[in-house]
Amino acid sequence: MRTAYSVESVRAGERVVMDRGPEGVLMQRAAAGLAAECARLLGKVYGARVTLLVGSGDNGGDALYAGARLARRGAGVSAVLLAPERAHTGGLAALRAAGGLVVGADEARAEGVVARAGLVVDGIVGIGGRGGLREDAARLVAAVRDAVVVAVDLPSGVDADTGEVHGDAVRADVTVTFGAYKPGLLIDPGREYAGVVRLVDIGLAPADLGRAEAEALQFADVERLLPVPGGESDKYRRGVVGIVAGSERYPGAAVLAVAGALRGGAGAVRYVGPAADAVIARFPETLVSTGPPSKAGRVQAWVVGPGLGEDAERLGEVLAADVPVLIDADGLRLAGERDVRERRAPTLLTPHAGEAAALLGVAREEVEAGRLSAARELARRYGATVLLKGSTTLVASGEGPVRVNPTGTPWLATAGSGDVLSGLAGSLLAAGLDARDAGSVGAYLHGLAGRYASEGAPVGAHDVANAIPAVWREVGRPDRG
Repeated sequence: MRTAYSVESVRAGERVVMDRGPEGVLMQRAAAGLAAECARLLGKVYGARVTLLVGSGDNGGDALYAGARLARRGAGVSAVLLAPERAHTGGLAALRAAGGLVVGADEARAEGVVARAGLVVDGIVGIGGRGGLREDAARLVAAVRDAVVVAVDLPSGVDADTGEVHGDAVRADVTVTFGAYKPGLLIDPGREYAGVVRLVDIGLAPADLGRAEAEALQFADVERLLPVPGGESDKYRRGVVGIVAGSERYPGAAVLAVAGALRGGAGAVRYVGPAADAVIARFPETLVSTGPPSKAGRVQAWVVGPGLGEDAERLGEVLAADVPVLIDADGLRLAGERDVRERRAPTLLTPHAGEAAALLGVAREEVEAGRLSAARELARRYGATVLLKGSTTLVASGEGPVRVNPTGTPWLATAGSGDVLSGLAGSLLAAGLDARDAGSVGAYLHGLAGRYASEGAPVGAHDVANAIPAVWREVGRPDRG
C-alpha cells in the first residue's frame, strides 16, 4: 500500500532522523537519490545539458547537491537562482566546485539557459509552499522547450497536503519525492502535474511519521480483501444484494447496475423496479420484483439511485432498512442529509463532482479544485462513507486515511459507467466488506476493468462490466508477479 503523510508529519519525521544522524545526512541522501534518477533519465550523463531552477531553502539545496553530482560525472550543469541571496550555501559551493555555472534569474541569459537544457530540475518551492508560482518562476518554467522535467519532492505550485493548484505550477515528467509520499502527489489535480513518482528512501520509518493522511491500495491489498467463497458457501451465505434502480425513462441504468452487481462477489442479486423485463431479458439469473423493496426478500445490502427518477417512496424504504446501503445518482438528489445521518447501518455515497457540489451547496469547480476537502466534508456532514468519483476517485470516512484509487482511465467518463460501479461496490457490501473497503475495492476493480476494456479506445459501460471477471482473476491470482 502506498501511504501518504502530511507536510507536518514529514517535517516531524525528518527532525527525528536528523537528531539521530550527522548534520546534513538527509539532504545528502535526497540529493543522491535525485541525481541517480536524473542520470537514469538522461541515459548518458557526460555532455548532457542540465538546468536547475533553484529557489531558497532545502528544496533548492537538494537540487544543487544533485547537480554537483551530475557535474562531476561530466554533465554541463547550470543553476538559475530565483533568490540568489537565499540560495543554499553549501549546495551552491558544491556545484561551483564541480564546475557548474550559476546564473541569476534576472539575467538576460537565464531563459536561454533553460531553453537549451535536455533536463530541467524543479527545485523552486518545497513541500511547505503555498499558492502558484511567482511571476519570475513562471517565466522560467515557460521557457522550457523539449527537456525532461524532474520535480524535487513535489512540483512547485502544487499543495503537498491536498493536491490543489492555485495559479501556475510546474508540470513534471517525473517527481522524485523523499521519505514518504505526500497526498498532493496522489490526488488530482496535483497527481497530473507530478507525472511518474519515484520514492527515495532517506531513512524515515513509519513510526517517525505518525498517522497517514491518504493511502492507495495495490494489488496485494485488494487481493486480501476480495470475498472468496468457501466449501460451505451457498448463494445466501455469500450475500444477496438488492438493486433499486431504473425507471421507464432509464431502464438501462438498472441493467448496468445489475451487471456490475452480478460480477461483484455476492451470491445473488435481487432487482426491484419497473425495468424488471429489461433486466431479466439480459440477466435471467436475477431475482426480480416489481413490488416495494420491503417485500422483495432478504438482502445483505441495497444499492439505490441509478436512473431512479423521482421515486422517493422506494428510496425511503431502502433507507429505512437495517443493512448497508449504497446511494448513487438520483438517490443522492432525493435523499436528505437527515435521512442519511439517522441511518443506523453503514451508508456509502457515490457522487461525481457535480452531485457532490449539489450536496455541499458549492460550485462544481470548487469540488474539482479541492477534491480531498470535498470528500472529507461530505463524509463529516452526512455521517457516511463517501466515494467521490472523478479523475482520482477518493473514498473518505470518519476514520482512517482517505483512500485514493490508483486505477482507471479517462475512457471511463462514459454514460452508465457509474451505474456499473454502484452495482459492483454494492455487491461487495453484501459479501461482507465494510463501506470503506467495498468502495475502495470496487473503485480499484472498476478502474482496472476500464483499462482492460478500452485498451486506449472508446469503451461502453457494458464493456466495463464484462471486463470485471478478467481483472478479478488477475488481482486474485496468488502466483501473480
